Amino acid sequence: MIVISAFNITTLKQQNGGEIEMGDVEKRNGEISHENLDYEPSGWLETTLLRAGSSTEDFFKKNSQAMKTVTLFVINGLVIGFFFGCLYYWMTLNNEPLELCHGFGSLIALLSIVYFFIIYFMVVKRYLGKWFETVVWSKVESQFSALWKFAWFRWCLSLVILGALVGFLLWDTWAAPHRLVSLSGLSIILLLGWVFSAHPGRVNWRTVLMALLIQFVFGIIFIRWDTGRVALQCFSDKVATFLSYGIEGAAFTFGDLLVRTEGVFAFSTLPVIFFFSMLVEVLFFWGALQWFVLKLGHLLKSATGTTVCESVICVGNVFLGMTESVLLIKPYLSLLTPSEIHVVMASGFATVSGTILAAYIGFGAEPAHLVTASVMSAPAAVCLSKLLMPETKRSLTTVTNIQPIVSQDQSALSAATRGATNGIALVLNIIANLVAFVSLIAFLNGVLGYSGGLLGFPELSLEWIMGKVFIPLCWLMGVPWEECELVGTLIGLKTIVNEFVAYQRMGEMKKEGLLSPRGELIATYSLCGFTNPSSAGIMIGAIAALAPNQREVLASVALRAFFAGCGICFMTACIAGVLMPEGSFV
Repeated sequence: MIVISAFNITTLKQQNGGEIEMGDVEKRNGEISHENLDYEPSGWLETTLLRAGSSTEDFFKKNSQAMKTVTLFVINGLVIGFFFGCLYYWMTLNNEPLELCHGFGSLIALLSIVYFFIIYFMVVKRYLGKWFETVVWSKVESQFSALWKFAWFRWCLSLVILGALVGFLLWDTWAAPHRLVSLSGLSIILLLGWVFSAHPGRVNWRTVLMALLIQFVFGIIFIRWDTGRVALQCFSDKVATFLSYGIEGAAFTFGDLLVRTEGVFAFSTLPVIFFFSMLVEVLFFWGALQWFVLKLGHLLKSATGTTVCESVICVGNVFLGMTESVLLIKPYLSLLTPSEIHVVMASGFATVSGTILAAYIGFGAEPAHLVTASVMSAPAAVCLSKLLMPETKRSLTTVTNIQPIVSQDQSALSAATRGATNGIALVLNIIANLVAFVSLIAFLNGVLGYSGGLLGFPELSLEWIMGKVFIPLCWLMGVPWEECELVGTLIGLKTIVNEFVAYQRMGEMKKEGLLSPRGELIATYSLCGFTNPSSAGIMIGAIAALAPNQREVLASVALRAFFAGCGICFMTACIAGVLMPEGSFV
């Protein structure tokens, strides 16, 4: 229904010589709307088509379930037929070896994953889910809960896990003991977290240690285990390939000279953000993104004992930006405790949005380690956040009242359009930050160089100062001593300015051959987060706008959450430094 104002009615009436009369419109609730015109079909052809269309529509409505089943059978038949066609071609005409990341092997891997989830959700969970939950899982959970009440069981289980980890680290680093230096950095970060905790006596050590264990397990799977590392490398290559398709749109818009020949960053890399932002909004409209995040959030909650909102926000930050992920728990922000708000903010600072991975890749960062850093930072955010600010209040959000957020768009095309236009603000924000802060750094370096020249030290610069300040931290994280000043410069730029400037400088160091593979590895993980002043302002503004009653809480926990975000990135870098074998950076 199209609504028009009385002023517009009068204007149209004057323009059309008084042809519009008030009788031609309906007035409801103080609003004026167009009246529907009466129409009767004429002619047998038009009448027949209208009846056929109405009958077809009624048929599809009455047999929607059957039509859905037929559609699924047709789609599965086409997929299976395509698979066997590819199999015949590979066995008879193609002599390429079978690789799970390329060609026919990648099709096998993709279909295996897809049909595993289809069979699980449509068969196993539907027909065996209740039996498993009520008979098997309930008994296991009750038995474990009964044993957990005994102190000797908790101590024995903890000692077994600790012994297994110590034994693994001793075996794994026997030929390269210098990797254990990173373990000392991790220990000091956790110790400082407990010393500066808001309530040291209220720390839930089960949550902290389980989250740390999950982060360590993720590190073993994706960094130390060759198969997991290859699988992650394959996945990150596919992500990079997918993002590269955005270059086609950029080349069409700006031309090959700027995009492909010269490779200007603003025209070749940043426009990819429009492409990925569109995809995120479409997945959000279909509900796939919320479903996936909620499922992983429930798993993290079960393992660490955190609330659902905390778990969902930590998982959501792996895929979304720190402001976008907050929308997943928007209805519950006003109910969160200070500890939960602290987790929301710290996890946002400690991760990066999948939307801007293309920008970091364009600077020269390795896609595999960017993905790994984001995944490992989810449990690390729970660990350090709950150590620095333990829960002292009862949460008002439980697993029973958390519901997926529904997109407000009316169609997938509308969501795609909005996602693409939403990228404008992000791209302009990145460009503005880069121009402003690179210029500011140049200005400060000019002032420092002038001042240092008067004292006989013209090499004085902001990078030199920050490099010296962060040398001890870099050495504790496992950076080779001769590169600590360089990596310290990058960490300082990321913390004081932003991660874009830091990754851009890291790319320059990489081209100049100043960083070894180990130094580059630890730097990549250390910089993978939004811990900078501008991001802090964005985070506070976003949450305050969605939950005005939390303004005082935000002001009280913002600084602590900022340092927690820094510490989470450093924790991930330490674990990567311990687990990454020599010569296996990529």
